[in-house]
Amino acid sequence: MNDVNSNPYFKLFLKQRENQYAVGNRSYKERRKILTQLQRAIEVTYRTQIQEALQKDLGKPVVETELTEIFAIIGDIKHAKKHLKQWTQKQRVETPMSMLGSSSYITYEPKGVCLIISPWNFPFNLTFGPLVSAIAAGNTAIIKPSEMTPHSSALMSKIIADVFLEDEVALVQGEVEVSTQLLKLPFNHIFFTGSPNVGKIVMEAASKHLASVTLELGGKSPTIVDKTANIDKAAKKIMWAKFLNCGQICVAPDYVLIDESIKTQFITSCKKWLKSYYNDHPKISDSYGKIVTDKHFERLNSYLENARTLKATFEVGGETDSASKYIEPTLISDLKPEAKLLEDEIFGPILPIVTYENLDEAIKYINSKPRPLALYIYSKSKVNTRKIMNNTRAGGTCINNSVLHYANHNLPFGGVNNSGIGKSHGFYGFQSFSNERSVLKQHTFGVTELLFPPYSGFKEKLARWTIKWF
Repeated sequence: MNDVNSNPYFKLFLKQRENQYAVGNRSYKERRKILTQLQRAIEVTYRTQIQEALQKDLGKPVVETELTEIFAIIGDIKHAKKHLKQWTQKQRVETPMSMLGSSSYITYEPKGVCLIISPWNFPFNLTFGPLVSAIAAGNTAIIKPSEMTPHSSALMSKIIADVFLEDEVALVQGEVEVSTQLLKLPFNHIFFTGSPNVGKIVMEAASKHLASVTLELGGKSPTIVDKTANIDKAAKKIMWAKFLNCGQICVAPDYVLIDESIKTQFITSCKKWLKSYYNDHPKISDSYGKIVTDKHFERLNSYLENARTLKATFEVGGETDSASKYIEPTLISDLKPEAKLLEDEIFGPILPIVTYENLDEAIKYINSKPRPLALYIYSKSKVNTRKIMNNTRAGGTCINNSVLHYANHNLPFGGVNNSGIGKSHGFYGFQSFSNERSVLKQHTFGVTELLFPPYSGFKEKLARWTIKWF
């Protein structure tokens, strides 16, 4: 306990713990009111400042900010406000005849004091998205955003202080040591978005307090393009999904598995669409961003150097500039199995192309790696699509599209095993931040009372009769 008391964030945690029941007992109308205040702050008051912060941190174009940050958050809020009354109502369930005289229901109660650790790639979206779910479920929350996007983190701190009291929601800034200290506190639930390696650290810390976790991780999300696919449409959508936010997306296509017979045609279409999106010089395009930090730039550049050393074919791109943290949209084929691009999650604007001769070979390749956060299938064949779905596992899948499943609030979003634990978005996010409390209420005499001690031969027969008929 002494270690906890000396923790620099214990007093803040204590404030929220003491206030958790007041927050948790708010009606759905009061929670909706708070969500409306947050919505106005993001959609109106701070909208321009959000655009400016993301431009400074990630070189993010305004349209991408509007769609992938502001629209995503506002969509989360609107969906929660629309359904919150239904979510917070008692969920009646059937009571068996053996419990005659009673009724049963489930009530969703807040988990309590929550920790949200958010990443740098979509700083506003991936901070406020989980927060919307936490508020809807009636929790208090402490937020730790990424230090890699300082302008965004500073602005989020301002927004949080403007909308919430510190004993409701608070944001703390800092580097890894801040997260380390926060993870020592006995939170009731931890929501983390980041890499699988850090996710393991978070889960280990949570286990010390038996705190529940939602881990939104990542991994190498594959894209299969079979020979029945509309190649040009597939290339159009894959190029958009891969190079959005400079490929710094957890659900971005990490590599393409393509039938050998259509590889050349696919690459030709990719080149066409890249030129259409970013012209001949993406470096000066207003539609293309930058790598977040020098560290990440060097990591990605080392992957390119590794590919060159292994004599891979650069189909498109490969140009870099450390001064501006620029990496050209790049497609690489003929990679050897030991290439870093095929081993590590890329999280950048580089797309490996791997060919296969038959679908079984592609499925075997996917299953040789940890289960991904997303898997994309481009095919006109229902047989092929069904075969891939039945013989692979992934957090989510799009068929003849990429990434868009994330934007449907009615779908659970999350990974499986190495790519994540638990789900978010919409009701599934509300559920993650809630305890499903089971309630049985006795109204009249209960027949089970007939089986109370002292036991007798008659009660033994009654027990057997109950087993047989109920």
